[in-house]
Amino acid sequence: MNKLYIYPIILFLFLAMSGCVNREYNTATGRDDIMFVSTESEIKMGRSIAESIEKSPDIDLDPDPLMTKRLEEIGRSIASVSDRKEVSYTFRVVDKDDVNAFALPGGYIFVFRGLIEKVESDDELASVIAHEVAHVVARHSVKRYQGGLGYTVLQILMVATGAGATEARNTNAAIGQMVMSYSREDEALADRMAIKYLKKAGYDPMAMLSFLKKMQEVHRDAPIRQYSSYRSHPMIADRIRMVKEELTGEVNFTDYMNKPVE
Repeated sequence: MNKLYIYPIILFLFLAMSGCVNREYNTATGRDDIMFVSTESEIKMGRSIAESIEKSPDIDLDPDPLMTKRLEEIGRSIASVSDRKEVSYTFRVVDKDDVNAFALPGGYIFVFRGLIEKVESDDELASVIAHEVAHVVARHSVKRYQGGLGYTVLQILMVATGAGATEARNTNAAIGQMVMSYSREDEALADRMAIKYLKKAGYDPMAMLSFLKKMQEVHRDAPIRQYSSYRSHPMIADRIRMVKEELTGEVNFTDYMNKPVE
């Protein structure tokens, strides 16, 4: 690519990123955030992604109305005590066996049927929903999107400055480690916020521990994936330790023995 064309692209990206930059204090997380995606844009983004998912030929929403009703009722009770009321939360059940859930920007939360069938109580299901709602409140997915744009700008700069293959690999590895650490931090924060929401909504926060232990068994039985060193989530044992300490103020020897080595 001709460098004369690269510099206008860089300028455009920086203008796009800085045109609506706001410094926001998030009362839920207690942090100042630099945001260039407004709440209105976030909701539109989430709605667009959610519609694409629901129209995908590989995705079916679960046809069981009772399962969806259960998810929605618990979801609404958690959302009602959350720190973010300017978004309207939407809850959907994905008709797949996976024990998983995810949150999109703007309050769109998808929970897999396999996860709902795995929980033993509404308290455990509420712990999952509270965790995903916390991601929405903290705007974690939007921040990852912003980080992705920053990554794109850096890659263009590397091309423009003629960075060699070795430099590019080293930079990509450094960014990978940085993204992983941020994501692990996001997960820990979401767990702490979820505990608060569970208590406020009248659910048993200890259910988060019992469900995480179920997840630990699921992950233990799952095949090891290639490039597993680039996990975006902390190991389940690490999350169990953190949640247990948050709930009880103490951990035992086994918890520390299970602590992953960084």
